[in-house]
Amino acid sequence: MYVERIPALLDNYIFLLVDRARQEAVAIDPGEAAPVFDRLKALDCRLSAIFNTHHHHDHIGGTKALMQAFPDLVVYGGVRDRGRLPGQQVFLEGGERLRFADRPIDVLFVPGHTHGHLAYYLPPAPEGDGWGELFSGDVIFGAGCGRLFEGTPAQMLQSIAQLRQLPDTTRIWCAHEYTLGNLAFALTIEPDNEALQQRAIDTRAARSRQEPTVPLDLGQEKQTNPFLRWDSPAIQATLQTTDPVRTFSKLRGKKDLW
Repeated sequence: MYVERIPALLDNYIFLLVDRARQEAVAIDPGEAAPVFDRLKALDCRLSAIFNTHHHHDHIGGTKALMQAFPDLVVYGGVRDRGRLPGQQVFLEGGERLRFADRPIDVLFVPGHTHGHLAYYLPPAPEGDGWGELFSGDVIFGAGCGRLFEGTPAQMLQSIAQLRQLPDTTRIWCAHEYTLGNLAFALTIEPDNEALQQRAIDTRAARSRQEPTVPLDLGQEKQTNPFLRWDSPAIQATLQTTDPVRTFSKLRGKKDLW
């Protein structure tokens, strides 16, 4: 099994989990159908399932068309998104373990961006390269995190803390190409962070070549993403608080106004 990254809409990514042996794929957050159809045709694969992280239209806009083309596919999503996901058949609480292509997929409940947000984590394969795969939807972005549309700072902090506990050798397949702008904000919070400075230089160069920044490296996010660094003394000093929720809340508020 491997992951295909598909650009969609303005700055979204759709992901396919591809099982070449079975000519089968799973789509994660299909915000539109056309690029998924194109990639499936090129791969000569059928779509067997959709994994939704949350209900926002830029993540589910292609679902109905995909269901019409593949009437046997199964639509997964959070139980708290009941009635908000087209064609949903499986209602997940978080804590379940799914399987695809002989790989386990752990379902994580990570509210904050929305009430029902899920993430999907594939532990490293025994015969693989040692990396796990995290599909974080709109919880973690490159050097950033999602807005709090339905949840609270405390919820989002707890969700990100849960994801931060995963191994550093985790690739994060987040749903938007926001990294360059987020790094510019991060430098206003932690200007003396040398790892952050270097990441900004490298990312500017990559984006000038139109290279994607996704997948992210969780180890690097822990060093350079302020929303994973609420317990950093430097960030706490900048924001003049040592309380974790207050620090995170002030960070998110500054980013909302930036």
